[in-house]
Amino acid sequence: MKILWSDFSIEMLLENYTYYRIKASPSIAKKIKTEILTATNQLKKHPTSGQIELNLEKLNEGHRYLVKGNYKIIYKEIPEGFLITDVFDSRQDPININDEKRKPSK
Repeated sequence: MKILWSDFSIEMLLENYTYYRIKASPSIAKKIKTEILTATNQLKKHPTSGQIELNLEKLNEGHRYLVKGNYKIIYKEIPEGFLITDVFDSRQDPININDEKRKPSK
């Protein structure tokens, strides 16, 4: 099974990387990014290992999430494999995951 990333999830991952590169250090930013990317590999062997994302149930698309550090890695199964749809900082209000206005801060 393939693991694919939506444009939005890539943008959120890069936004988090940039934040930590500036606020902490390039090595910390790289470590966090690598941990998030590596965490998704478990989906190949254990596709339902993530919990159901209750805040996205209304979409009825079977969203689940993995937790890595402070981040929820939101994914859903698609015919080609798994689509990572978001990398959500769980220190935010969980309801923000549904905010249609939520966009990368470019």
